[in-house]
Amino acid sequence: MLQLEFMQNAFMASFIISILCPFIGLFLVLRRYSMIGDTLSHSSFAGVAIGLVIGLNPLITAFLFTSLCALIIEFLRDYYKKYAELVMSLVLTFSLGIAIILISSGKASANVNSYLFGSILTVTRSDIVLISIVGITCIAILMLLYNKLVYITFDEEGAKTSGIKVKAINYIFTLLVGATISMSIRIMGILVISSIMVVPVATAMQLKKSFKTTLIFSIIFGFIDIMLGLVFSYYINSAPGGTIALTSVFTLIMVIIYERFRG
Repeated sequence: MLQLEFMQNAFMASFIISILCPFIGLFLVLRRYSMIGDTLSHSSFAGVAIGLVIGLNPLITAFLFTSLCALIIEFLRDYYKKYAELVMSLVLTFSLGIAIILISSGKASANVNSYLFGSILTVTRSDIVLISIVGITCIAILMLLYNKLVYITFDEEGAKTSGIKVKAINYIFTLLVGATISMSIRIMGILVISSIMVVPVATAMQLKKSFKTTLIFSIIFGFIDIMLGLVFSYYINSAPGGTIALTSVFTLIMVIIYERFRG
């Protein structure tokens, strides 16, 4: 299996994704932003559709469009502070409308199924380079802003009082979410990207550890889920996105059972 070039590409891309997605996901879950991952993953569908229609790399157009949607969400949150889910619905509707119109036009130059469900066959070396550059950049920014993000996550008002530029950091963080999602499309697929950002975090939270320990376990569980999901996907010839999603849920169930018996 590892002698095949497409599996090597898939594993290399998945390694970056398995670190970045749970890292972002922990902050999303604790800030009650879980739905933003789902919204932006569907927004990336429109970005992919734009790339397929105009003939550009869909990962690049997905990154640009998803980043734009991320900025719109953060901007509109100031106008709908008590109705955050309304902002998600607006952006989701707008994005899906664009995607459906473009895909149904018949001008898309490739099969969109590989982007919806993920594919280990379509990851190219150029994709790995792009994923690596964006992924490493996102991880570096997260490490740089780590302490401020933790402060904002648990006490946003206190962070403002202490002089932290909360709005600017929120914009940066939302852009990181958009970038993470757009880079995960090839492996996870649009429909289940949000699962690998949330489920490993939910699994790690069952252990009831400190924030840093939970973050470490989130990344560990994310790595296990994605790698096992890829292996299962190869042997049973299934879409990696769905296989990884089921693997992550199964891991969560096993940890819950373990904690119950240990308790």
